[in-house]
Amino acid sequence: MSTPRSQRGGAVETRPGFLTRSLDGIERLGNRIPDPFVLFLLLFAIVAVASSVLSALGATYEVPGSEDGAQRVQGFFTTEGLTWLTTNLVPNFIGFPPLGVVLTILLGVGIAQRTGLLNTLVRRAFSGAPQWLLPYVAALVAVSGSIMSDAAMVVIPPLAAMVFKAAGRHPVAGLLGSFAAAMAAFSCSPFITSTDALLSGITNTAAASVEGLGTTHVSPISNHFLTFTIAIVLSVVAGLLIDRVLEPALERRGVSREQTGTEDGTIANGTAEERPDLKMDAELTPSERGGLRWAGAALVLTVVAVLLVTLPPGAPMRNGDGTFLPESPLLSSVVFLVFLTLAVPGVAYGVATRAIRGGADVARMMGHTVKEMSGFIVLAFVMAQFLELFNWTGLSTWIAIKGAEALESTGFTGFGAVLCFILLAWLINFFIISGSAQWALFAVVFVPMFALLGYEPGFVQAAYRIGDSTSSVLSPLNPYVIIVLGFLKSYEPRAGIGTVIARCLPFSLVFLVMWVAVFAVFFFGGLPIGPGMYPQL
Repeated sequence: MSTPRSQRGGAVETRPGFLTRSLDGIERLGNRIPDPFVLFLLLFAIVAVASSVLSALGATYEVPGSEDGAQRVQGFFTTEGLTWLTTNLVPNFIGFPPLGVVLTILLGVGIAQRTGLLNTLVRRAFSGAPQWLLPYVAALVAVSGSIMSDAAMVVIPPLAAMVFKAAGRHPVAGLLGSFAAAMAAFSCSPFITSTDALLSGITNTAAASVEGLGTTHVSPISNHFLTFTIAIVLSVVAGLLIDRVLEPALERRGVSREQTGTEDGTIANGTAEERPDLKMDAELTPSERGGLRWAGAALVLTVVAVLLVTLPPGAPMRNGDGTFLPESPLLSSVVFLVFLTLAVPGVAYGVATRAIRGGADVARMMGHTVKEMSGFIVLAFVMAQFLELFNWTGLSTWIAIKGAEALESTGFTGFGAVLCFILLAWLINFFIISGSAQWALFAVVFVPMFALLGYEPGFVQAAYRIGDSTSSVLSPLNPYVIIVLGFLKSYEPRAGIGTVIARCLPFSLVFLVMWVAVFAVFFFGGLPIGPGMYPQL
């Protein structure tokens, strides 16, 4: 990390190495970026001014294939613009697509998480795994653990370290390997999560300006064929990296297997007792084992009930033609079904383990989840105003058309253009950690632009997820890098942010190549990336 600079009187002065200087530069630059709330206020002001200038200059645009003809960019600083804001401030916020969908799913997650069900499932997956299989189990648990949202970063890495140590393997390999896999899995979970709901809502808002092109509506499952495939591949690849790259490197460096520091970040016993979702014990109690059986039975009954209203001919979940694609009540009920498969087993588990003693406990758990999402609700308010202003003024469509024309004039409209977009998202993710904030910035321009080039909004969203997920583990601005550093310091007291990033770098680069390779198979094979969602219009 450092190189000798000079020697005076036996003391060696060093200057930071290239990696350290690069990380310091990223951190300094990132710290100058405003908080997302302030950032979107500034962007709102920029769009307001730019739209007014273009309107005064008579700027127009015409969506290819649309029957509306040429339309003029509308200025915000006009009578119509100011009236639009004052009369639509609340509808913009309440109608923000991700808001209700994300909160609904998280209410279900809150029950399954706060009762301890998700935590127990993670610990059950670790228990009894043979030593040789442990890296792959840790990777699979970390990838699947994204359904726990942010709690996955607090629970899974230290738990993996404990299990690795008990099995005679290096605990730091379990710690950092599961952390890298869990961070990547925020965008490629094998399950439908709040991330799917959040991104799809933003995508639909951005695509509203080019609806005349016949774009397909994006739902929380529009990327699921792709993300499920990647999740399986990711689990195997991450396991290989832990087993063949990370752990041997730790052994060569002589990194301690014992906790020698005090910053281990473990949870106090009292807190763990109050929060069953944060327990770190590797072994399950008889109560927890019984709870899993009740939760499993509840899940089976839920699935049977859904199948009864889905499979028979003329079932209510089918569309008028008796099928499910391109639209049907089943696809429109995804959010409800996700909530149901989380809440019902969660309640069954909570009742069996006495974490739930009455209806008030369920309400309390759901309430805690909403409290934890208060920051998202505030950010959603200003994001909604920014996105709606971009669409109302027509500025997003104007920029998209000009950008598409520029790409077409150079002939750069194929997979190479999509790949450049992925790399741009990978780079920007170093400075804007919030995935929703970054996608809100990208979507308003790139979704219409790529739609004009013939690409489905859901496909563009999938491309963004590649860049976003694979570089977040490398950003010194990522708060979870700081959290995992606290765990790491219990084994290496002198470890720093650069230590975490350098050891996770192979994961990030391999994940990026792997994601792009799988993505290319879907693209060139013309395969659907989700139900009814193909790469091209």
